[in-house]
Amino acid sequence: MKIDIYPLGLIQTNCYVLSNENGDALIIDPGDEGARLRKEIDKKRLKPVAILLTHAHFDHIGAVDYIRDHYSIPVYMHKEEADWLSNPNLNGSGKYADLPNVSNRAADHFIEEGTVSIGPFTFDVKHTPGHSPGSLSFVFDNDRLAIVGDTLFKESIGRTDLIGGDTQTLLNSIHSKLLSLDDDYAIYPGHGPFTFIEDEKDHNPFLNGF
Repeated sequence: MKIDIYPLGLIQTNCYVLSNENGDALIIDPGDEGARLRKEIDKKRLKPVAILLTHAHFDHIGAVDYIRDHYSIPVYMHKEEADWLSNPNLNGSGKYADLPNVSNRAADHFIEEGTVSIGPFTFDVKHTPGHSPGSLSFVFDNDRLAIVGDTLFKESIGRTDLIGGDTQTLLNSIHSKLLSLDDDYAIYPGHGPFTFIEDEKDHNPFLNGF
């Protein structure tokens, strides 16, 4: 499977486009710049089958309806944040006077922890709350990678001072759901560079002694 990374918007949120050899694609966290993202997808002649959301903060959902409508594909997320897509006060865009309010229609499907199949893709969904109550991580065992949103970063962790955030819950999620993966799994976060489980065990100062 191929993974393309597009940092989008003012906060440079990583949008991931995962595609197979047939050109079928999953779009994860289309946070902004929908027209630019569409051009990149079309240039590669990919065929999106779904949008997955790691969580519903505004910088991860800004282009959801644009991409959903252009490709006529469904949106999947955790039910804990069902109201966040349409509510700027919950998704955080309402906090900033210099940013437009972000509002989308409701998700098409809610997903829980477990093995999920969407089109030709099968992967494990892990509920990893702490940064937000409905945060999800998507684990692709055959490719030894996990897309984790704002739960875990290279030598850092997600912030917990937003609505529904909690530091101990976040650390529990990282320890039980992510650090339990094999050391060679690549971790693709919502911002910044990718990393590996082994490197975070050895070098992440927020996890030392946990």
